[in-house]
Amino acid sequence: MNMNDSYIQGARELQKDLVAFMQDIIRIPSLSSQEGAVVRRVAEEMEKLGYDEVTIDPMGNVLGRIGNGPRVIAFDGHVDTVDVGDPAQWERDPHSGDVEDGIVYGRGTADMKGGVASSVYAGALLKKLGLPDDISFYVTGTVQEEDCDGLCWQYIVKETGLRPDLVVITEPTSLDIYRGQRGRMEMEVRTTGVSCHGSAPERGDNAIYKMAGIVSDIEQLNERLEPRGPLGKGSVTISEIRSVSPSLCAVADGCTIHLDRRLTVGETEQTAVEEVLSLPSVQAAGATVHVLEYAVPSHTGLTYPTRKYYPTWQMAEDDPALNDAKAAYRSAFSDDATTGYWVFSTNGVATAGMHGIPTFGFGPGHEHFAHAPNEQTEVDHLVRATAFYAAFVQKFSHSGVKQT
Repeated sequence: MNMNDSYIQGARELQKDLVAFMQDIIRIPSLSSQEGAVVRRVAEEMEKLGYDEVTIDPMGNVLGRIGNGPRVIAFDGHVDTVDVGDPAQWERDPHSGDVEDGIVYGRGTADMKGGVASSVYAGALLKKLGLPDDISFYVTGTVQEEDCDGLCWQYIVKETGLRPDLVVITEPTSLDIYRGQRGRMEMEVRTTGVSCHGSAPERGDNAIYKMAGIVSDIEQLNERLEPRGPLGKGSVTISEIRSVSPSLCAVADGCTIHLDRRLTVGETEQTAVEEVLSLPSVQAAGATVHVLEYAVPSHTGLTYPTRKYYPTWQMAEDDPALNDAKAAYRSAFSDDATTGYWVFSTNGVATAGMHGIPTFGFGPGHEHFAHAPNEQTEVDHLVRATAFYAAFVQKFSHSGVKQT
């Protein structure tokens, strides 16, 4: 058996334990800021598989390491999930972890405990095949991604000192190689007025009426945004509107809209804010624009505030690391890989977008199952992702990719 065959064959030999581990972590509910139990379970599996070091940092991320070489590669998977939504829309218990006809079911199977399970077991496969001496292999089970993508990696790089030479995001990619995503940010636009009794509204200044023109201008702004490169166009939508007044029998003296802004190549926090501030209706109303902040304690109680700005990022098609990924895919599967981009956001907003660390994605499962009822991932995807991760580490070891 040659090395190429050994990746997939070795992963198949681990399949029983890999799937059992996957079922275990699916059965542990783990909403953002409530991941403590699943973090401990991931740490337990890493220790069982013989990782050289397993730590849980003060934020509550679990980090497992094998090897102690100068070239550091990290496989990232967040362990938190969204809630199950309406249970009536599920055909089985959302936390059952059931396996039927080669499919694992449950909340988090695609987004993204499948990537966590496969990367943890890639460590076991690399120990069996032999981890190259120049590699430090990390698997990170990160927290609070669903609420604030990238916050965990802001903390890891700035506070723990771990700065990998390359990061692989294990979010679902249908086993394709993904090389980026649009960024996003959250803003609020606020108008103020003067309240008065609702029986004589002419005595006041209605903040809702001031906002009406802004709502129309935001809709038109979205239509004017133009596509830029393979990531396409940015977008802006109003996801919430609310007002305040002394009572429901009074003119509103405050109105706020919440903007979900998706950012394509070349769009930044500054340009997005300036676009809104320059709208004629915003200027006429004297409205203010605010980028929101996230400051929610993690499951350990640590609060690490950040602005809700998550930069766009992409890896160049000819990047040496992407070439290594394509070569590793051929080694593992004797076929050529397809490249693409995520529609949603990932922790790459921090690793690549904020810290400039070379980053690409490869993961089991399909993006369209994320956050959906009857979420699922194929067992074969778990096995093949495990094989690819091991193959990539071997290829990365022999490549000319420079350390960051």
